[in-house]
Amino acid sequence: MPHSHSHNHHHNVEDISTSRLFITMMLNFIITIAELIGGIISGSLSLISDALHNFSDGIAIIISYIAIRLNKKPKNQHFTFGFKRAEIIAAVFNASVLIGISLYLFVESYHRFTSPKPIEGGLMIVVASIGLLANVIGTLLLQKGAKANMNIKAAYLHLLSDAISSVAVIVGGIFIYFYNIYWIDPVLTVLISLYIIKASYSIVKEATMVLMMATPDNISIQEIEKEITQLNEIQNIHHVHLWRVNDKEIHFEAHINVADMLVSNTDIVIDRVEKLLQDKFKIQHVTLQFECNKCDNVELINGH
Repeated sequence: MPHSHSHNHHHNVEDISTSRLFITMMLNFIITIAELIGGIISGSLSLISDALHNFSDGIAIIISYIAIRLNKKPKNQHFTFGFKRAEIIAAVFNASVLIGISLYLFVESYHRFTSPKPIEGGLMIVVASIGLLANVIGTLLLQKGAKANMNIKAAYLHLLSDAISSVAVIVGGIFIYFYNIYWIDPVLTVLISLYIIKASYSIVKEATMVLMMATPDNISIQEIEKEITQLNEIQNIHHVHLWRVNDKEIHFEAHINVADMLVSNTDIVIDRVEKLLQDKFKIQHVTLQFECNKCDNVELINGH
């Protein structure tokens, strides 16, 4: 019996223009330099941590842009899926860098907490306020793309987390300036780092599941089996594979056991299965192998 391949791709390419990416990247590098200098002069570790996060934001934007460009490259004999996974790899890298920076800042915070140093709260407030403004602009520029793309979401979270940390640094600067509470600086650094790790971990986890070709969490293979086997012509489905190529494109393949019928008649069954999977489960790419009692093992998932 024949194989059927269906490609129902929706090319809603990320609405992130080159100019937006460039502006966001430049903003982050400028703020990185400003906060790094301000942190060294004022003695604020949380300001330096904010600068490092901003620097990673700029790198994240560069990686995001490269990944998007790679994703648009045509498929070839060596990369039959194209370069769709480039965005997933970039998302893992971006989030992992943030986790690494945050762990490093834990150590530095401990040293600052045990040996507090004088901090210029006024300069800390001014520089952090500039950083906050830049990060807010950056998040607004990338907000739309973050809803549709995991890689842009990683870069967006970089910016959002920095905006939140900038607010925390400003608040800390106020306490330092008016009350000389210097220990609040390393405490803020730890809290900011914990938030970053939590947000980054969710991205690393989701991207890793994509790379491991795991079944999407929102789709049940048993539910798919139930829906498909309700079609009169189909006796059972087996040897099912369901995975994501990237954060949007879902692939499904299976062996389908049907009653003895002409090859030309399977087209009707193909259309019905494809429509069902697209409408109910948002599966864009379907590969079906039709059989008539060919396989001895008709388990839903082939364990071998």
